[in-house]
Amino acid sequence: MTALTDAPVVVDEAVGTRRPRPRRRSLAWLGAVPFLAYAFLFLVLPGVSVIVSAFQNTNGSFTTQWVRDLFQGQFLSANVNSLELAALSAITGGVVGFLAAYAVVTLGRPRWLRSFVTTFSAVAANFAGVPLAFAFVATIGSEGAMTKLLENALGVNISSFNLVSVTGLVVVYTYFQIPLMVLVVAPALDGLRREWREAAANLGASATQYWLRVGLPVLAPSVIGAMLLLFASGFAAYATAVALTSGLVNLVATLIGNYLSGNVIAQPQMGQALGLDMLVVLFVAVGLYLLLQRRASKWVR
Repeated sequence: MTALTDAPVVVDEAVGTRRPRPRRRSLAWLGAVPFLAYAFLFLVLPGVSVIVSAFQNTNGSFTTQWVRDLFQGQFLSANVNSLELAALSAITGGVVGFLAAYAVVTLGRPRWLRSFVTTFSAVAANFAGVPLAFAFVATIGSEGAMTKLLENALGVNISSFNLVSVTGLVVVYTYFQIPLMVLVVAPALDGLRREWREAAANLGASATQYWLRVGLPVLAPSVIGAMLLLFASGFAAYATAVALTSGLVNLVATLIGNYLSGNVIAQPQMGQALGLDMLVVLFVAVGLYLLLQRRASKWVR
């Protein structure tokens, strides 16, 4: 008897034996070449350049001065403001987005509602920059339509609310953080199986006990991971902050633009050090997200 193999076999008529046919190598991996080239040219190379330049002096010699400056003065203040903005917008957008996603996923009817919410979320999550800034100024600015409507109809005066502040940016950022949360957390909500709720009910568990002992523990890694993505998005956002505040709010993203574009004293190395600062924050946030996703993936297999 001849040994069985997974490879195709060819009968050698001259000898009367069977020999394995050589496998053909798949060329499917060639389809990933354009993406890998794009990632290398526009992600890896710029990232390496930022890291190297952050430790170089104007004459190319090694220095840690730029990195040490990040922990003092306006640079420390920019980090505090950016972290506060990212955290508040991530928490606000995460909570509201989770509730919206839960309502859409569990409601079921009408069937078109989920498609509408998902489509709107995909558009709104990418609506930023000058259009978003103009929309909020025209709506709740000191002379905005909603501001005047509330003042004239209800006597409520919100004209003192300052959009050009960290608090104002939190409100504006929440607009695209909520739909982003809906898109990210909806698949995790789909992973909650009806059998788990039925099993909990058969064992005498109330709805509160089900959520405390089953639902929330299963969803926690996905929800926290999604909020980390929102945090990274809020920390790195640039166009909306510049369009709304013209750089008047001290943020890491706006400082990078100022130093690299020459709106202040031309110090590209300082801009690269601030870029390194942002890379570290984003790597930590995305790294924690990936770890949480690995933990959450076992429940949706």
